[in-house]
Amino acid sequence: MPGSRITALGRYQPSRVLTNDDLAGMVDTNDEWIRRRTGIATRRIAAETESVTDMAAAAASDALAAAGLAPSDIGLVTVATCTAVDRCPSTAAQVAGRLGIPSAVAYDLNNGCAGFCTALATADHAIRAGAARHALVIGAEKMSDVTDWTDRSTCVLLGDGAGAAVVSAAEHGAAEHGGAGDGGTAFDGIGPVVWGSDPTRADAVRLLGDWHPRFAQEGQTVFRWVTAELPALAREACRRAGLTPSDLAGVVTHQANLRIIESVVRQLDLPEHVVVAQDVVDSGNTSAASVPLALAKLTERGELPSGGPVLLLAFGGGMSWAGQVVTCP
Repeated sequence: MPGSRITALGRYQPSRVLTNDDLAGMVDTNDEWIRRRTGIATRRIAAETESVTDMAAAAASDALAAAGLAPSDIGLVTVATCTAVDRCPSTAAQVAGRLGIPSAVAYDLNNGCAGFCTALATADHAIRAGAARHALVIGAEKMSDVTDWTDRSTCVLLGDGAGAAVVSAAEHGAAEHGGAGDGGTAFDGIGPVVWGSDPTRADAVRLLGDWHPRFAQEGQTVFRWVTAELPALAREACRRAGLTPSDLAGVVTHQANLRIIESVVRQLDLPEHVVVAQDVVDSGNTSAASVPLALAKLTERGELPSGGPVLLLAFGGGMSWAGQVVTCP
């Protein structure tokens, strides 16, 4: 079977920057308290008139232009989101309409903060099965719509934005290119996904209720679970791609909390050359948008080498997780 690979990335963030000092005027908090517990300095907040579809379409348009493809080349559009207001037509269908994509299958996927990596895997599977040749995979969230601005434990975390990837068929599958431990692996494409959920912790991160739910989480439960379980999942994703963590060029985890990222990376004992995404400092937790947003920024800045293997790994409501190694475009 053919494999697939990410050929281009795009991103979008609203113009409004919400600082820690701004939040100090809204709830009982301060810059030092927020930075010490989360590592976050700023986050972007969408305008009232700016929708999840608006942000998803902007990121997707950016990625499509970078790929040099025509809208008619896209056979699949999927948007990972848990904050879209519209139920039908889906956000993905609306994005396809705005971009002039004529006949792609379009659907939304809700797996919380793990949504983008889950959607990336489903697009990879569809391409491997011959159902599409080019796909748009988008993570987009308007977390400010579901934020409880009176709860200082959660309102300091959340931001808005979108990231997108063009995924295209590759001549060879990633599994054919494994080469762990040789110091210069020939890995190419999108590696096998590691995914699952722990329903016994389903309420640890949640958006429950009517049309106006509010984000809530059990912060200590999430921290303990992630720091205990994620390193093993990271190693397994590398193993399935035929690599070891030391073969990686970069690591992009869900940008939930800088302290979580630092703990996971420490346990992986990565070499100094491995670039670790820390976009949470500037963007906050953007849920399903965080992984593609952080990956797009690192690629734009030239901090990740083209062709280098990058581990993507996300976790969130459910308690769900998904991740894979990908070749940096």
